[in-house]
Amino acid sequence: MRYLFEEYAFDTERRELRRGPDLVSVAPQVFDLLDYLIRNRERVVTKDDLINAIWNKRSVSDAALTTRLNVARSAIGDSGEEQRLIRTLPRKGFRFVGQVREARDATGPNPSDAPASALALPDKPSLAVLPFENMSSDPEQEYFADGMVEEITTALSRFKWLFVIARNSSFTFKGKVVDVKEVGRRLGVRYVLEGSVRKAAGKVRITGQLIDAVTGAHIWADRFERDLTDVFALQDQVTVAVVSAIQPKLLQTEIEIAARQRPENLTAYDFSLRARQQFYLTTRERVAEAIRLAHRALELDPRFGFVAALAGNCHMLNVVLGYAMDPQFERKEAIRLCRLALSIDDGDPDTLATAAITSAFMVGDSESEIEMADRAVALNPNSFGAWNSRGQVYRIAGLPEEAVRSFERAMRMSPVDPRLHLMFAAMGTALIELGRFDEAIAAGKKALRQDPFYSPAHRCLASAFAHLGRGVEAREAAARVLEVDPAFTISAWIARGGLSNAKLLIKGLRKAGLPE
Repeated sequence: MRYLFEEYAFDTERRELRRGPDLVSVAPQVFDLLDYLIRNRERVVTKDDLINAIWNKRSVSDAALTTRLNVARSAIGDSGEEQRLIRTLPRKGFRFVGQVREARDATGPNPSDAPASALALPDKPSLAVLPFENMSSDPEQEYFADGMVEEITTALSRFKWLFVIARNSSFTFKGKVVDVKEVGRRLGVRYVLEGSVRKAAGKVRITGQLIDAVTGAHIWADRFERDLTDVFALQDQVTVAVVSAIQPKLLQTEIEIAARQRPENLTAYDFSLRARQQFYLTTRERVAEAIRLAHRALELDPRFGFVAALAGNCHMLNVVLGYAMDPQFERKEAIRLCRLALSIDDGDPDTLATAAITSAFMVGDSESEIEMADRAVALNPNSFGAWNSRGQVYRIAGLPEEAVRSFERAMRMSPVDPRLHLMFAAMGTALIELGRFDEAIAAGKKALRQDPFYSPAHRCLASAFAHLGRGVEAREAAARVLEVDPAFTISAWIARGGLSNAKLLIKGLRKAGLPE
């Protein structure tokens, strides 16, 4: 019997505990303790029950029992304080309270009927897109559904941090009733996307759900309804909708899994995920922690191009946001890491996109940076990061109209992305240069809803309010700029990477009363 809970698989026949692909070392007595608690999870297990089952009625002290329980909890990532999986009920006993799914290995006289051995999970998130079920009797609908699955598979495979199973392997499950867990085992993937297509009254309804094949947990589900006119345009629309919904959800799930890992088990990829999470928050302390985590990832994997680009981006933020104690050092580190990232992998859209932003602020070679940002978008047109980078680069190059178009496309790619405050604040400054001050205010407010302490958003509001003659609100926004960044002056901001060519933005900052 195999018991699956969270990211763990507990195999009673092999006497193995695995966390994803990793084997967790467990002493025999601790394994037996976990086995007994999981098998009897429907009831409270008393101390006497455990002594009878595990220690064969021998005398065991409370301290020894507590020690074994703590070791068992540690093995499955639980803790005495949290008690997420094994709960102690005072004066009553203990109970395994985690959600468990059971899996029995098929046995029979014909070995070929037994399920294939589980493939090891790769060292990055892995996904299979199964053929969508055709819920109508129209054979044309079958071709449409298959074509859409191919489009989604292709779009997802452009994210280099994802391992996506090829269409031919996924389609071996076409027309079969499948157990998602078994699909994950046979294809060696952590996640499975499945769905259905139904045509009715000139419309097509597509449902999709993303499932963790290890735990069986549903990560995402949604339904899309479109007019059935241009089949190829419809496939494109649904592909964008599905990919833009599940890509950030997958990344967030991976970040949460990495956050639960014990420090001694962290890989370079886990450190990179933790670094991303800190980077998204953009405070002085979080950016410093993101740099530390990114460098730990690089120590473990010096050829990790994206994490080098991320570290460079963090050093750039230290300069631009006024966090740097030594701006010259931070600037040199930003450029060094940016160039290192590109020397490792200039064909990864995420690496290109991140490096392009860093270079735009720290180097200012517009032609080169625009080329990088455009290439990132061409390599992955479904990436929020690529379109956001393109918007930032074009904005810094003094091309606000093209910048706004890119930001709008980025928002379409990931409407709930944790980096939206960065994008909205930048979009607001581009709108100011176009004289669209009301829209700039709306963008600045959206940025602050995600991060109330993000100084570029307050600068955007101060300038836009001032241009509209709304003096009280402009002065309030300017006061918030100085509250968040007490040393702010317009000249110092321009020197550390502000937009010297953003004439309307700067004019508005002066009108709002910010110091020269």
